Amino acid sequence: MNNIHIPPIVKNLLIINVLFFAATYVLQSKGINLASYLGAHYFDAPDFKIWQPITYMFMHGGFTHILFNMFALYMFGGVLESRWGSKRFINFYLITGLGALALQWAVQAFEVYQITGSPINQGAIPLESLAQGMFNPAMFTESQAGILHGIYFAPMVGASGAIFGLLVAFGMLFPNTEMYIMFIPVPVKAKYIIPVYIVIELSLGVASLPGDSIAHYAHLGGALLGFILVKLWKDKNTFYDYYE
Repeated sequence: MNNIHIPPIVKNLLIINVLFFAATYVLQSKGINLASYLGAHYFDAPDFKIWQPITYMFMHGGFTHILFNMFALYMFGGVLESRWGSKRFINFYLITGLGALALQWAVQAFEVYQITGSPINQGAIPLESLAQGMFNPAMFTESQAGILHGIYFAPMVGASGAIFGLLVAFGMLFPNTEMYIMFIPVPVKAKYIIPVYIVIELSLGVASLPGDSIAHYAHLGGALLGFILVKLWKDKNTFYDYYE
């Protein structure tokens, strides 16, 4: 029986993510919200800590969230690490994860600016009241208060931004690889299905549907940084002509 080979960085990332996920539920039973400490809060939020831009990548919001992300990491990350090597792969993974957060923060800063006239709180946002779900109707509409509450008190978690970077890189480096997609009975080449997926994310991000808590712009940030990095790293050893 052949052993399944998983490159070292992908293997360690899988282990770390599973450990963080297990710790989240163990500590939650003891009244400790690990996501509040390790998830990425808005940079102007009172709970923001300097380590969160890194640790948020290893936190997940539920079993389905971590399952799909880790499956994608295993499927696409292993191929990319074998091609690039461990050092370049981990650099790519972390940079795309940071890029994901940067774009999400930029969008949030723009939303705060639209509501208050500044991307940071200069006293216009009563955070203590807002944290308890209370707001002054003379200052904000209910919709605006909901947006501000989500930005300042709901941390972002998950490796999805980095995973989107991996998807884009895989599509660029291995464009003609055929992939089976749920509800599509025939295989579709990576160079077709991945751009469609990105467009769907962009549409959902722009739409901002009520009740949608997914950080679509973070996904797009990871995808954008992934595209830029592959273009920058273009050479005979790391890049295939993805227009073939």
